[in-house]
Amino acid sequence: MLTETEELSAALTDAALVWPELAGDKGALLRKLIQAGAQSVKSGGSVKTLIDDAAGAASGCYPRNARAELLSEWPA
Repeated sequence: MLTETEELSAALTDAALVWPELAGDKGALLRKLIQAGAQSVKSGGSVKTLIDDAAGAASGCYPRNARAELLSEWPA
């Protein structure tokens, strides 16, 4: 059992735009939202893909010894 908060209500409204054939069935919309959310966090899903795509994007932005130089500025 769930309480229909403002956020949940907004999510159901958005879901009804994506799946208009389910617009009158909040339970079905909620199940679709859960399925879509589960799919997006599975290995290889969109979240993991975004992280993997961003990995290494800043390589070469700092010199190799940048960390050591920054640490040397602080007293031991």
